[in-house]
Amino acid sequence: MAVLEIFKYPDPKLKKASQPVEAITEDTVCLIREMVETMYTAPGIGLAAPQVGQLQRIIVLDVDYENPGENLITLINPEIRESEGEIVWEESCLSVIDFTAEVKRAKRAEVVGLDEKEKEVTVVGEGLLAVVLQHEIDHLDGKLFIDRISRLKRELYTKRLKKMLRTGKALPERPRIMI
Repeated sequence: MAVLEIFKYPDPKLKKASQPVEAITEDTVCLIREMVETMYTAPGIGLAAPQVGQLQRIIVLDVDYENPGENLITLINPEIRESEGEIVWEESCLSVIDFTAEVKRAKRAEVVGLDEKEKEVTVVGEGLLAVVLQHEIDHLDGKLFIDRISRLKRELYTKRLKKMLRTGKALPERPRIMI
């Protein structure tokens, strides 16, 4: 298995919508395994295929970062069937360097998708799990969490990022688990 490159904002590939997986093949299963390895190595608690340059509707997540692998969820062609309530969560992203922001999401989300054996799976999440499910599905639709914050905050972040990249300032270490 290989650790894949995680594309970073403002890479235009992150803004493209993903296509449904028509058939689950050996290549699909291999991609999922590499995504899982990449997520844990990052370290992160969620990763969507577009973040590694694959415009396929696949997400992997594991919000139990203290016990990696014990509660791993992989979903192919996930769809939010139901959501309710409201929660504000401070989000970060493996594709968004050195930035966190409070984002309003549904407090509870029911997501349906397929597993690697083409079996339908339903995941009902509340709190962090609901947030991560919604965050990763946004990636499949070409959206980043910074698209859900005010334009002013997004523009300030973009200016700071461009300056950091232009000046060659070293990127900070990631002290926390990233979505």
